[in-house]
Amino acid sequence: MSLPVVLAGARGHGRSHLRNIRRLQEAGLVRLVGVCELTPLTPDELAGFDAPEQSADFGELLDRTGAAVAVICTPIHTHTDLALTAAARGVHTLLEKPTTASYAEYERLLAGLAATGTACQIGFQSLGSHAPDAIRELVRGGAIGRLRGIGAAGAWVRDEAYYRRVPWAGRRTLDGRDVVDGVLTNPLAHAVATALRVDGGDLAESVAGIELEQFRANDIEADDTSCLRLTSAGSTRITVAVTLCAERNAEPYVVVHGTTGRITFWYKQDRVLVERAGRGPAETVYGRTDLLENLLAHLREGADLLVPPHRTGAFMRILEAVRTGPPPVPLPADAWYGADGEKGPRRVVKGVDALVAQSAETLATFSELGAGWAARPGEPATVLRCAGRAVAEHVLRPRLPKELSPRPYLHLVRTFGGVVVTEVRPADHAHHLGVSLAVPDVSGVNFWGGRTYVRDRGPVALDNHGAQEHTGWLRRDPDGSVQQLSWTREGRELLRERRTISTRALSADAWALHITSTLTNVSGEDLSIGSPATNGRPGAGYGGFFWRAPKEDASDPPPEVFTDTASGEDAVHGSTAEWLALAGRDWTLVFAGADEETRRDPWFVRTGSYPGVGSSLAWERRLPLAVGAGLSRRIVAVVSDGRLDRPAAAALARKALSA
Repeated sequence: MSLPVVLAGARGHGRSHLRNIRRLQEAGLVRLVGVCELTPLTPDELAGFDAPEQSADFGELLDRTGAAVAVICTPIHTHTDLALTAAARGVHTLLEKPTTASYAEYERLLAGLAATGTACQIGFQSLGSHAPDAIRELVRGGAIGRLRGIGAAGAWVRDEAYYRRVPWAGRRTLDGRDVVDGVLTNPLAHAVATALRVDGGDLAESVAGIELEQFRANDIEADDTSCLRLTSAGSTRITVAVTLCAERNAEPYVVVHGTTGRITFWYKQDRVLVERAGRGPAETVYGRTDLLENLLAHLREGADLLVPPHRTGAFMRILEAVRTGPPPVPLPADAWYGADGEKGPRRVVKGVDALVAQSAETLATFSELGAGWAARPGEPATVLRCAGRAVAEHVLRPRLPKELSPRPYLHLVRTFGGVVVTEVRPADHAHHLGVSLAVPDVSGVNFWGGRTYVRDRGPVALDNHGAQEHTGWLRRDPDGSVQQLSWTREGRELLRERRTISTRALSADAWALHITSTLTNVSGEDLSIGSPATNGRPGAGYGGFFWRAPKEDASDPPPEVFTDTASGEDAVHGSTAEWLALAGRDWTLVFAGADEETRRDPWFVRTGSYPGVGSSLAWERRLPLAVGAGLSRRIVAVVSDGRLDRPAAAALARKALSA
C-alpha cells in the first residue's frame, strides 16, 4: 500500500523532490496528497499527479490530507518549526539539509522527535551512496597504509543572481532569525558531511577542534569562499576547501590520504578511484540508496535510517562554529574579478580553483597555502608583482609544525596567464614549501624539514629542526624587496640572512624572478653545511634554493627537464649546466645561476617521483662556514606560459640573466 506524502517547498531545489516523488508514485510506493507552497503549483508543474491538495498552511494541509510522510524543502530557518509541526501529528519527515540553523534548534528538534517517536531523515543525498562504507573498509583493511588525513574540495560557479533568487540567500540572519546560508553550510555542505561520513566521525562528540577561514567576494553576509579544518576525536585531520567563485565548475570530491596510497571519491557521481603503491589505479562506481526510499523502508521494514539527525551532529557543530564565529572577511578588490555568468555577472576569486585543490591535497588552509587575502594575524603575506601584475604571494611567518622547519616562502607563483607553478605541503613531501631556501644540515640542525638522513641508518625522525624567522624589511616595493631573516634553533641564532627578491618582465608570456641570498655565520662557532649526500646517501645533495612545482594530472606525463645539451632527470641531475628548464603541460620554468659561485653548484632535479628543482650547496662534501664568514648565491628563475622547446628556453635564460 502506498504511503500518502506531502511536499513542503516544491520549487527551486524542491523540484528534484517533486520528480523523485513522481518516480516513487509510479513505482507504487507513495502517492502525493498535498503540496505546501506560498503560490500554488500549476497543472503543468503537477503533471503526472492526481490533483493533490494545495495550501500555504503546512499544519492544516497535514491534517486535511492524513499524510504519513512529509518532505520538507524550505528555507533553512523554517526547518525546525516545520519538522516539529509534522512530528506533533505523527508524520515522519525527510528534512532537507542543513538540519537546522543553529545548534540550539538542532537540540530542540532532537527533543521533539524523541517525544513523538517519529522518524526523520536529513537530506544529505551523498550519504545515500554506498561508497563511504566501502572506503572505510578499504582504509580499515590497510589498503592505503596508515591514514594521514582527509581533504575535500568543491569549486562551483554561481552568479550574482543566485543571491537574489530568494530573500534568505547568502544571509547569516533574516528578520532576527539565524539562516547561516554560507558555502560551507548549504551549497557545498555535502563536501563537509561526506568527509565526516567517510571518516566515520559524524556524531557531535566526534569533533575535537574546528578551524575556520571564511571569506566573501560577493556583496552578501555569508561566506562564498571558505576553508575548514577539523580534528576528529580520533585525531583525524579533515580539511574542506570550497568556493562559489570558481573559474569553472568542477565535480566536488573527497580524498583520503594514506601513507602508501590514496582514495578519491567524487560524491555526486558515486565514483571512487583507489591509487596505491605497487598497483595500478582501480576505479569503481558504487550504487546509491535514495533517502526517501530508505525512509519508507524504515517505516515498513525497520531498515536503519542512513541519515538520522543524530548522525549530523558533527556537521551541526561546524555550522554552529560558522554561526557564532566572526563574519566572513570581504576579499579585497584585487583578489577577484568580474565575469559573465549564465544569468548575469559573477565574481571569480583569482587562482581559487588551484587553491581549493591544493588544500584538499595538502590538508593545509588557505592562509597556510599562502593566499595573501587569507593571511591571519601573525602570518602576513605580501603580494609580489611584476609589471603591475600579481604573480605570487610572499608568506612571511607561516604557522607550521616545527618538524616542517618553518620558513618564509613564495607560493601561488603563477605565469602571466594565471597558471600556478608552485605547490605547498604536498602529500609526498609535506615540508616542500613553494619557492624557498632550505638546508637539511647546518652542523646537525635541519632547516629543510622532515626526516634527517643519518649515515648507516637512513632517514630518521629527529628533534633537530630549526626555523627561519623574518625579522624585518630593508626595502619593500611591489616588484621586490630586501628582507632580513634569522636562522634559529630553539632560540639560538646560527645564521643571519639578507635576501633580495625582485621581478622583471621578459615578454608578454614570461617574467623572471631574481633571488639573492647572503648567509652570515653569527653562531660564535664554526659551522658547516651538509646534505643527505654528505651523510651517506649518494645523489641526494639537495640544500639551498628549491622550487617545488605542482604535479600534473595523473593522466599527464611528468614534466620534461632539459639543459642546453642534455634531457631527462638522470642526465640533468647533478650537472652544472648554465641553465635548466622544467616544462609542464602548459608552463615552463627556466633556472640559471646568476653568478660564478652559483653556477658551480650542481642542480638537484626530480621529475619522476615529484617535480622539483634546486641548487646544491653541499653535493659531495660539507661546506665549511667559519665564524663571521658569509655565503652568497644568486638564482634567476623564468616563469613562462606554454611548453617551451630548447631554443626558446635558452633565449629566455639569456634574457633573464642580462636583465
